[in-house]
Amino acid sequence: MEFLADYASFLAKTVTLVIAIVVVLVTVAALRGRGRRTTGQLQVNKMNEFYKGLRDKLEQTLLSKAQLKSLHKQQAKTDKKLKKQPEDKPRVFVLDFDGDIKASATESLRHEITALLTLATPADEVVLRLESGGGMVHSYGLASSQLARIRQAGIPLTICIDKVAASGGYMMACIGQKIISAPFAILGSIGVVAQLPNVHRLLKKHDIDYEVLTAGEYKRTLTVFGENTEKGREKFQQDLDITHQLFKNFVAKYRPQLAIDEVATGEVWLGVAAVEKQLVDELKTSDEYLSERAKNAHLYHVHYAQRKSLQERVGLAASTSAEHVIDSVWRRLTQRFF
Repeated sequence: MEFLADYASFLAKTVTLVIAIVVVLVTVAALRGRGRRTTGQLQVNKMNEFYKGLRDKLEQTLLSKAQLKSLHKQQAKTDKKLKKQPEDKPRVFVLDFDGDIKASATESLRHEITALLTLATPADEVVLRLESGGGMVHSYGLASSQLARIRQAGIPLTICIDKVAASGGYMMACIGQKIISAPFAILGSIGVVAQLPNVHRLLKKHDIDYEVLTAGEYKRTLTVFGENTEKGREKFQQDLDITHQLFKNFVAKYRPQLAIDEVATGEVWLGVAAVEKQLVDELKTSDEYLSERAKNAHLYHVHYAQRKSLQERVGLAASTSAEHVIDSVWRRLTQRFF
């Protein structure tokens, strides 16, 4: 027991020391980074080499030495012939957008698009691998506006959806001249939702007053703590309806083939049903589409990597750990099978 007590004391001291060191490092980094703007770096990788590497690895495992020698000899002749011919393969620029509720990836997307527009031409193609269940109206409005820059420049834009592009995610997807979806990806949810709790009756029960002072009749409509009125509810609903109509108009502008009133009900569809509704143009995974394009085009993956300060990295690590715990608990409570 004495040993366990000593060990517990040692462990407590060690943990305390580690926490102190982390706090000091974060504080120093915060002081050094104060007033300094975080920048990033554009990363460009040729994806053709990735697909070629997969094929080469499989060939080395399955083929005999004689077969490999013959194949390499044939490939050398083909490469020599191609070198003599003028390079006329089109270019495909591949971007990724993994959207959260705040569409945080927009910060990188805007820089990626700005870089592309300095070089890309209508003879090229931009492919966006999009995954998002939607989020804040203004955040996804900005993300959609960034994609619209590609359309305005006359550069073909293809959107690939493997899992989900709903609500704000579909708002982005509809800008593509071509939308490709995996058969069981989730699409649609062309609607607007807002919800908030109200604890006014609880406060009233405990004789707690809450006052809201405003200048402007509709500066506040519904509140969390105050007493909500029917007039406030009507105004809030009116704002939602206006936003929904703007959403519908935006989608209809880029996909005029849609029966917009039929699909703008807030419902979602799987890819196999969405193609019948003309929410998407083709059923195919992004892997299938890109591997096909790699046969006759140069594929470049473009990513703007944000450089994070030390305090941001520490905060991100802590936030990610907390999110994993919460997500694990939530999945256990709401687990379903398909």
